[in-house]
Amino acid sequence: MQIQKGETVEGKITGITKYGAFVNIDGENSGMIHISEISAEFIKDINEILKINQPVKAVVIGVNENGKLALSIKQLNQTNQKETGFAKPEKTIKTEKNEKSEKNTKTNTGSISFEDMMNKFKRESDEKISDLKFLEPKRTGSSRRRKD
Repeated sequence: MQIQKGETVEGKITGITKYGAFVNIDGENSGMIHISEISAEFIKDINEILKINQPVKAVVIGVNENGKLALSIKQLNQTNQKETGFAKPEKTIKTEKNEKSEKNTKTNTGSISFEDMMNKFKRESDEKISDLKFLEPKRTGSSRRRKD
């Protein structure tokens, strides 16, 4: 069966590497989903998202001269979002940065005045600057000039 760019295909994950996942479409066609085409969010480890023998649905974004397919789950979800008005739920990858951002959003929403926000910002900035000054390497050598 000849598969063309733009088609939506279903298959099973047959292999996972650090840069992508290999998919068997129908026994005779196969393709790869690059790590950047799995999700719109940053993925540190593909194994947290995809598993061997997991069924997947993806859109064909390219076909090389050997008939190997370049696949994208991310673009399929973006297409569904445009057509229906909302995206299919993707598994959200929790990172330390995301969790801190969520905490900050939760604490910053509410009835905090502008002055309070500025004071908090200034306090945090001062703490960071003092930490950086502490980490600066000490200068060696004498600051006195030698008399000749």
